Amino acid sequence: MKKSVFISGASSGIGRTCAIYLSEMGYQVFAGVRKQDDAEKLKYESGNEIIPIFLDLTDENSIREAAKTTQHLSESCPLVGAINNAGIVVAGPLECIPISEFRQQLEVNVIGQLSLTQAFLPLLRRTQGRIVNIGSDYGRVASPILGPYCASKFALKALTDSLRMEVKAWGISVSIVEIGTINTPIWDKSIRSNEKIWDNFTDESKKLYSSMLQAVKDKAGELGKNGLPPESVAKVVAKILEAKKPKARYIVGLDSRLNILMSKFVPDRLLDRIIMLYLGL
Repeated sequence: MKKSVFISGASSGIGRTCAIYLSEMGYQVFAGVRKQDDAEKLKYESGNEIIPIFLDLTDENSIREAAKTTQHLSESCPLVGAINNAGIVVAGPLECIPISEFRQQLEVNVIGQLSLTQAFLPLLRRTQGRIVNIGSDYGRVASPILGPYCASKFALKALTDSLRMEVKAWGISVSIVEIGTINTPIWDKSIRSNEKIWDNFTDESKKLYSSMLQAVKDKAGELGKNGLPPESVAKVVAKILEAKKPKARYIVGLDSRLNILMSKFVPDRLLDRIIMLYLGL
């Protein structure tokens, strides 16, 4: 019997690549998207094999409807995996970042992920399915200016660890994929969206943090071009779905492996200095 998976944030980048990769493996893929254009592109690129489902992680009704639609469409192909991939990047010095923007960061990257997981757990309990959370090495090592994003990824790691213990009794596996730099549009998108936030800072705030903002902006542009292809993440997600006993966490990328290793063994103050030197500060 054909098996199915649901993946959020499938409009572009890692989510889109995972959706296509898993579809080619034979899974029925239900892909969470926000725009009609993205839905049409996914259907076209997959030969109408992928089924787009409109999803807004900040809207409880949208999440419930996505779960109901998936339940109805997966009656003949049991749901064996839910992949929490959707996310945004809010950046700025914590002294200046608007609380509304910080709240949006957590709403999408943390609360929305948990809400989606809650909606899909009854389906996954029937199949002893897998939950895969797309985390980051920023969930282990924080960076200046990326405080809101780092906070969301630290929180996602904690949710993953707690949930893994809570649902083990029903045979449900919960894994986190801690990725390093991946070549996806999220870097360019985040720079453009955050520049609008930075433009509204006071002149004093701009003066205080201009060098730090520029350093992080330059590094983000550099990393976005030199990151691993998103297929490297798709292969790991497939491995988790296929494994008899998935591991609790998977690390993708040498930079992620190095950052996580440093977080365990390098003293905090020294790690701070290494990060600032890396940024050219």
